[in-house]
This record gives sequence, structure tokens and C-alpha cells, in this order.
Amino acid sequence: MTVGSVSAGDSRTDIAELVRDHLRDIPDFPKPGVLFKDFTPLIADGPAMKALVLDIARRYAGRVDVVVGIEARGFILGAAVAYELGLGMVPIRKAGKLPGETIKESYALEYGTAEIEVHTDAFRPGQRVLVIDDVLATGGTAEATAALVERAGALVTAIEVVLELSFLEGRKRLGGRDVNAILTL
Repeated sequence: MTVGSVSAGDSRTDIAELVRDHLRDIPDFPKPGVLFKDFTPLIADGPAMKALVLDIARRYAGRVDVVVGIEARGFILGAAVAYELGLGMVPIRKAGKLPGETIKESYALEYGTAEIEVHTDAFRPGQRVLVIDDVLATGGTAEATAALVERAGALVTAIEVVLELSFLEGRKRLGGRDVNAILTL
């Protein structure tokens, strides 16, 4: 099947190249010395976004019960993948953004610290969860998200990211969980 100029049946290498071709570097964001990898050009390109979503959805069809999207770019991909799989999507938000009762987790970023939260009733016990985010850097956000999911009674089946910055060794913090990165730099 062809979607625009992008084949929806592309190989893993082709999807990685698609991601690479749509990344842009933003120097000194969010603070001096950080080179931010921005993938908004990817989500702005309809055929490229569709190819990426289909690639992710095919990998997890029948293996997960719900998708988690991590604020903020993980919301975009998480919602699209959940829709493609016919599943719901649970948002993991920055502290103070969710109404109702929540559980929180603090973590360190490559450029500071933060806290995220999820509703206490977001998951059913034993529910299989796919966690989606844009970038795996130091692993703090993914590690905190996995902890929240598990504290809420669900199981992290896999963590999917568009880009992994391997030199920051974030995968080491994820305790042997199944982690897939579309593109690793």
C-alpha cells in the first residue's frame, strides 16, 4: 500500500531513514549546550506520519491493551497509534495538569528534574501497556513512566520511541524492558 510518496510497507531501515530525513537540530534548546532533536517536521508531513504510525501499530497489534503517551510529543504519536490499533490512550502528564486523584513520580532529565503523574484509575489490573515517546535520552522520563504504570497495576509490554540518543545510555535505566527505537543516533 502506498501513502503519498511513502510506502506503508517500508522496511525498518526505510522508516529509520524517513525519521532521519524529517529531523532538525535546534541548538541551545531548552538551555544552552543542549542540541534538541525536533521531529515536528515529521508529524507535519501526512504521508510520513502515517507510515510511522503504521510501522509502530503493526509491531504491537494484539500485544497491548492500551497505549500511554508521554507529554507532550508522545501524546501525538500515542493517540495516532492507539487509534490505528482501536485502543484507548492514557496521557502521562507533567505534575499539576490532571484533574482528580493522581500518582506522581519524580525523575532527572539531561538538563534538570521534573515530575509526572497519571490518574490512579487509568489502568485495569494486569492491563498490557505500550509506552510511546519521541526521544529516549537519559531514560528518566521513560523510567518514571514505567514506574507509574506499574504502581497503577498495569504491565509495561514495551517502550517505543522515535529517536534514541544512545550516547546518553538511557536504555540502561529501563531494567531490561522491551525498548524499540525507530532511529538510534
